[in-house]
Amino acid sequence: VVKLDFVNGRDGPVAKGTVTAISNVRRQTGEGREEEATSIQWTLWGKLAENAAEYLGRGSHVNIVGCVRNNNYRDAEGRDVYGLTFTCEEVDYLDSRAEAEARKARQEGGATTQATLPATTPTAPSGRTRKVAKPGAAAPAGDDDIPF
Repeated sequence: VVKLDFVNGRDGPVAKGTVTAISNVRRQTGEGREEEATSIQWTLWGKLAENAAEYLGRGSHVNIVGCVRNNNYRDAEGRDVYGLTFTCEEVDYLDSRAEAEARKARQEGGATTQATLPATTPTAPSGRTRKVAKPGAAAPAGDDDIPF
């Protein structure tokens, strides 16, 4: 779910969205293989934020491309605080329109919650668009389309 706010920019209000992306990474090989989830909070700006707020929901499959920057500062007590900021530059929507609508219908009906969704990652995207485009438009799939 994308949290959408508007902040004052140089040319007036600008959309600012935040989304928490969870990446399921597979550790080890063979029978000892297990998934480890990593949660990262991304910031999206402008039309990218507005489209993500409209089309993404809990459990949506996306590939996020962006940059990471240091966010280090000294607090009021003089201690160094170390942090990172993640800014989204592109969102690839990996769900087909039918998959996204089915997930939205289940969630609106109260049948599914985050705790009961299976922790899976897509092995091949069924639909993909870039940046500001609406999800569900098919694009040719290639080996480099897999987000992990």
